Order: sequence, then structure tokens, then C-alpha cells
Amino acid sequence: IQKYDDVSIEIFGLNKSGSETLIDKIGMDQKSYDLSNVNAADFPFIRLKMTAKDVVNHSAYQLKFWRLIYQPAPEGAIDPSANFYVKDTLDAGEPFRVGIAFKNVSKENFDSLAVNIHLYDNQNVKHTYRVNKQSPLLKGESINFADTLDITKHVGNNTIYVEFNPEFEQPEQHLFNNFFFRNFYVRPDKFNPVLDVTFDGMHILNQDIVSAKPHIQIKLTDEAKYMLLNDTALTTLSIKYPDGTIRNFSIDGDTVRFTPATSGTNNSATIDFFPNFTGNDNVAGEDYELIVKGKDKSGNAAGRMEYRVNFKVISKPMISNMLNFPNPFSTSTAFVFTLTGSEVPQNLKIQILTVTGKVVREITREELGPLHIGRNITEFKWDGTDQFGQKLANGVYLYRVVSRMNGQAMEKYKSRNDETDRFFNNGYGKMYLMR
Repeated sequence: IQKYDDVSIEIFGLNKSGSETLIDKIGMDQKSYDLSNVNAADFPFIRLKMTAKDVVNHSAYQLKFWRLIYQPAPEGAIDPSANFYVKDTLDAGEPFRVGIAFKNVSKENFDSLAVNIHLYDNQNVKHTYRVNKQSPLLKGESINFADTLDITKHVGNNTIYVEFNPEFEQPEQHLFNNFFFRNFYVRPDKFNPVLDVTFDGMHILNQDIVSAKPHIQIKLTDEAKYMLLNDTALTTLSIKYPDGTIRNFSIDGDTVRFTPATSGTNNSATIDFFPNFTGNDNVAGEDYELIVKGKDKSGNAAGRMEYRVNFKVISKPMISNMLNFPNPFSTSTAFVFTLTGSEVPQNLKIQILTVTGKVVREITREELGPLHIGRNITEFKWDGTDQFGQKLANGVYLYRVVSRMNGQAMEKYKSRNDETDRFFNNGYGKMYLMR
């Protein structure tokens, strides 16, 4: 330094917004300066300014070098060549998986790394997902960050934004290489679910007779494999009673049991309903109505209107005249009849006789196949053979039904418009075999 040299160094602190604050000013007689008293949270950046003047000789001092002795901050960067996974199109409710590699490209270690994930929906509303801190990242090493987001409510166009070490949570040299964003589209669920209702395994029509203690099964099925039907609130169940009152039934695990969907390959929820209609023994029966509403996770209803079906309950166990169909027949004939009450009689058989009264074939309850309260058409079809499988001759045959409930012969059920008595004589029906 010459006699007339005037040299000073100003130390400025820069905050995160870039504004400067003068921290100190030193002369050339001070050979070193300790910056440890500067709060890095307030001033993450430092700027040095040297001013040199010589008003006499006009030969300003020439700086040979200045040296900053420091402990360097680590530096990391997203490394998509190592790992990068983000789908650009998803179905409604599909788990949104995000995978990305982040590498420490410096010789210093990171502490536990924070990660922020933000989703901007189709209304540009920001949604933040909480992510656990990642493990410390040593020099030269990488982490494969992965997370799965629930995007059930975010149909349409969206943008995902992932940022490592947000807002300089820990010291780092640069942040511009710490984030990525990606646009993606979620296809909406526009299809309605399907509702299926059976009584004791049968689909019924309005005014059909059902058991006084039926097993009503309600199945709700949806094609959206990621929107599982596992919520009891998706279905409502009501019964309208003969007096006009309506009762809503909730899932109780006893009368009403709920089985949720567990797999997208068969997205179907089931409600098993076991009501007990303890009506009177009036042979005319009592009229009820089942009302069911269903919807999927997207709010699509199972039909424009709720499912309604009227049915009749007759508590008294009875059996109607049994007709064979077709009649006459050539190859086989089934039997059609109606049962009332709450359970199917176990002691039930059909006897087929010649016109002289000889029993040539006896069909047991087990042979008839599955039966239920209400109208029945037997799966069993008599093929015109006797008890030993021999073909019977063409002609007229008689048949009758023997049925007992709790040791007592069952009374005959006759509906309002039943005119089948004219086909029977003392309980015997007539059939024609024509090969």
C-alpha cells in the first residue's frame, strides 16, 4: 500500500428476497474478518465490495487476491436419469405414484432432507401433501424418493410439483435444480353402477309372493376398479309396510350385513338383509314394498330412480295346485306351483299314477331341485319314465302332490284369480304323454 492509497472493503448481507444490508466496513490494515457472527438465516448470501482511491498519484491500489475460507454447503440435484416415474393419465381413484432420484453432487453431507409435494387441481387450487423427511444424504450418494397420493377428488387436468430442501430448510448452494413439475390428467368416472336385488336367490316381479323370513340380497357393482365400493353410506335400504309406514334399515351386522368390495377386479359390495315379516295368517296376505338406492364413489346413481318392488307375504304355510308344463308333452315336463309361509316344506313329493291308480313314478323333494317361497318352476323335468327308468306308453296319467309341514298336511293356497281347480279332481291332476 502506497502513502496516498485509500482502500476499504464493505461487507453486505443479502436476504432471501435479494435486499442488501451493510454489515461492516473494514480497511486494508485489517487482514482478516470473521463472518461467524452473521446469521445465515437472515443473510444466506454475502457480497463484498472493495473501494480503492489515490487522489494524489492517481494510481489506485491493485488487489492481488482475496480469499474466503469457509465450510462449503452441500449441493444436490434431481437426477431423472436414475429414477423418474410419474404417469400422465390416470383413472378416477387410481393411486398416483411419484418416483424421483435426488443426488448429492457435492463433497458435503446433507442432514435429513425435507420434501414438499403440491398438487394444483383443475381450478388451480393448491393442495399440499405431508411427506416424512428423508434420511441424511451423504456426499456422492442418491435417494430414490417415492410416494403415493390420493387423487380421488382431483379429476381433470392437474399439475404435480415436488421440491427437495424447500426454502433452504438447510444450507445448500442452489435450489434451481431441486424441483420438478408435471402435468397429468385424471379421467372422470361417468358410468353408473349396477344394482341387483334377489329374494332367496330369485329375481321377483311386482306382487310376487315371498317368504315371511326372506333372504334379500342387494349387490352393487361398479366398473371403476380403483373406486372400491367399501362404504356403507353408498346404499340405503327401506321397507314400506302394509300400514303405509316406511322404515329405514341401517347396517347392524345381524338383520343387515354389509360385505364391502375388496378387489378392483370384482368391485362389488353386497348387503344381506334378513327381515322377519310376522304378519297374520290371512290367506290374502299383506303387501310390502322394498326401496333401495345405490351410488358409486363418484356419486353416480344406480339408475335415474330408486329400485322399488312390491311383494306379498302370507305367513300361513300353504301350497297351491301343481300344474305340469307343457301339457301335453312328448319329451319332458316341469311342475309349476306356489308356496307360502316362511320356509320350504322338507316333506314334499309328487306321485305319478296310471288311470287305474297304480303309482309308476314318485318324485322326491331332493329330485325337484331348489325350491323357494313364491312361484316355483322346478328344475326337474319328468321325461315320461317309470321308477326304473323304463319309458311309459303314450296316454293319460294322473299325478298328485303330497306335502307336510311340521307333521301336518299343508292347506291349499288359492290366489284371487286362481281357476286351476277345474283341472283337478279330488286333488288329482291329469297329464298327457304323447311321444
